[in-house]
Amino acid sequence: MKKCFKNISSFVFAVVLMLNFSINAMAADKTVLDNAVNDVAQYIYETVKKPQIGQIGGEWAVMGLARSGAEIPDEYYNSYYDAVTGKVALSGGTLNTNKYSEYSRVITALTAIGKNSVEVAGYNLLTPLGDYEKTIYQGLNGPIWALIALDSGDYEMPLNSGAKTRATREMYIDYILDCQLTDGGWSLGGDKTDADITAMAIVSLSKYMDNEKVKAAVEKAVQSLSAIQNSNGGFSGWDGENSESLSQVIIALCEVGISPDDTRFVKNGKTLLDNLLTYYEKGKGFKHMREDDSQNQMATEQCFCALAAAKRYMEGKNSLYQMSDSIDIENMNGQIIGLSGKYKDVRKMDIVFQGRTFSDIKAHENQKAIEELASRNIINGKSEDIFEPDSTMTRAEFATIIVRSLGLPARGRTAFSDVSESDWFFDYVCAAYEYGIVSGISDTEFNPNGTITREEAAVMTARAAKLCGLDTEMETFAARDILAVFSDYVKAADWAIESLAFCYDKKILSDDVMEIKPKNRVTRAEIAQMLFNTLGISKLL
Repeated sequence: MKKCFKNISSFVFAVVLMLNFSINAMAADKTVLDNAVNDVAQYIYETVKKPQIGQIGGEWAVMGLARSGAEIPDEYYNSYYDAVTGKVALSGGTLNTNKYSEYSRVITALTAIGKNSVEVAGYNLLTPLGDYEKTIYQGLNGPIWALIALDSGDYEMPLNSGAKTRATREMYIDYILDCQLTDGGWSLGGDKTDADITAMAIVSLSKYMDNEKVKAAVEKAVQSLSAIQNSNGGFSGWDGENSESLSQVIIALCEVGISPDDTRFVKNGKTLLDNLLTYYEKGKGFKHMREDDSQNQMATEQCFCALAAAKRYMEGKNSLYQMSDSIDIENMNGQIIGLSGKYKDVRKMDIVFQGRTFSDIKAHENQKAIEELASRNIINGKSEDIFEPDSTMTRAEFATIIVRSLGLPARGRTAFSDVSESDWFFDYVCAAYEYGIVSGISDTEFNPNGTITREEAAVMTARAAKLCGLDTEMETFAARDILAVFSDYVKAADWAIESLAFCYDKKILSDDVMEIKPKNRVTRAEIAQMLFNTLGISKLL
């Protein structure tokens, strides 16, 4: 058997409870469930005022509220997203060097609120999960929650170019199956089935039940959970019978389509719901253990996730972790972010560095544009304090900032021989090419270190504007009419005429100077202004 225990520091990822007694009792159960959901949602909302990255007052609270259907202001979820982007930006995209389940937990919460984890403050939070060795370093928790996170948003398996062993979903599935005990359960150490980790393993495998090997393993695990269930309908963890272990089991059953009132899990007439409600006190949340003097915040948040899952089950909705129906905080309360015709992957980039500036842009005509983009981690300085506004920009650098400015997922495959996976700009150039923003200088070359001219910048900016929902099409006669006021418009390449006219017509480029200078190298400050103007008219600032 594979060694499946290492550095026991598992995060308790709790979930679900089920309320489904009999057909005749269903209406009464639904009333009890709705009342409990509303009560605990209000308690968490008032207790966790500013959710942060963390096991308490973080992901479980956000996910539970988002998946429960509770009426929570979008500002609440945005505050969590701001906290995540801030920490990700400050840490350089590193949440933890040993526990990759930290990435999985955040990914799952972000997916629950409709945020794409592929692009968070300029970083792809999925990338670490593409490193097999580092993901399994902490033992079973790593691959289990990697699968849960990846499947929560149907994300593509990330390509981690720095990994010693690049992971696949099949590798994680095999790892989990190899760790299954002879009695059908799983454990973080030893040969005794643990309810929590067994439930988690079932959840991670739930999307792969069409695989006969997986299906057999899950069925055996369900029987194992039934066998270790207590006579009162509850479940025990390391420190005794507790509410979190019970919640884990219920969510696992729901994820694989087993009713929580399945006869295998009714003991002495006591259902899973009967047991769970013994930990609950109205207006105060849940206790960890029944004999505790007071309610416990972690237990409350995890049990609330159970309530949310139960509610979804009874209403026939997707399970807790099947998040294709996640809320979209950008469109809550009728507030539409961006133009109605924008491409679905385009996102508004939030401020993560409030007040960001550079010493060499004071009083510069493009200062505001530079500061606004820098505060959103779209564009960086040449150093912490120096921006170099009059320096030029390479094609790779431009591809990077334009992908960041639209919040596009940095992904794709290279079509160019001079762009390799080891290059820092690989993901961004691939994404810019995939979304049609940039093209190569030939069918096989991109020339990443070549500098951008003004007409090239106009073409790429116009393509980005089209993704933002702007109408960039223009007849040749109309385009030339707009450019005719400039003394050097005939020097512009035919392939750039329409884009240049669009940029001048929409004030993306300033017409204060009566020369286009299409072949001149564009400066970093000019590019910042062009992107700032584009985002502004696209309602993405």
